[in-house]
Amino acid sequence: MLRKTVRFMCVLLTTLSLGFALTGAAADFDKALNAYEKGDYKTALEEWRISANQGDASAQYNLGLMYANGQGVSQDDTEAAQWFRRAAEQDLVQAQYDLGLMYANGQGVSQDDTEAAQWFRRAAEQELVQAQYNLGLMYMRGDGVPQDYTKASQWVRRAAEQGDVKAQYNLSIMYYKGMGVTRNPVMAYVASNLAAAQGHQKARKNQDIIAKTLSREQIDEGQRMTSEWQVGTPLPYFKDFKTWP
Repeated sequence: MLRKTVRFMCVLLTTLSLGFALTGAAADFDKALNAYEKGDYKTALEEWRISANQGDASAQYNLGLMYANGQGVSQDDTEAAQWFRRAAEQDLVQAQYDLGLMYANGQGVSQDDTEAAQWFRRAAEQELVQAQYNLGLMYMRGDGVPQDYTKASQWVRRAAEQGDVKAQYNLSIMYYKGMGVTRNPVMAYVASNLAAAQGHQKARKNQDIIAKTLSREQIDEGQRMTSEWQVGTPLPYFKDFKTWP
């Protein structure tokens, strides 16, 4: 499991993707998927191996997952990483992310934060929210990349705008402390509200703390911005923070 943390930040995501990629050579791929769903891992493994050796990225990724999970074959992180890499090099986003995790953890490969950051970046640029969040944390710490709070806030913000609760919570702290962004109480309040609405307990506590620094007008504006924002759209920005201490 990933053990990297960033002070107040949550730990990096720790598990490989749960679902198989859903594209691939139709007949062989469907045969393999049907076999897998019936628990016939041997057949699934054989069918996906054929497609994987023919260069099918989805089959390569799924074969990697079976090695990672020990399904139909002895568990083997090294073999899993090799198949993930082949799929990742074809820009399959799930494979890029999982390969990044393996480098971050040192699973099946030598631990290498630089490699992890590179693969997270490729997945993040394809809008995979977990990769965006993890890349933001790596910039926060300087793991595999130069420490850069501005870039950290940009990636965390992109994940927050996709509705990631951890990113929303951490973005609220970044606005509260002025880490990579201009210190802004209302934006801290908005981001904390969004995370709290998803059940984040620390964000709920922070709501009251942040609210004490705001005027009644700022609280009302923060509530309005929170209620009007929709997942997948840019977060609004509150410009007037003259009363910030």
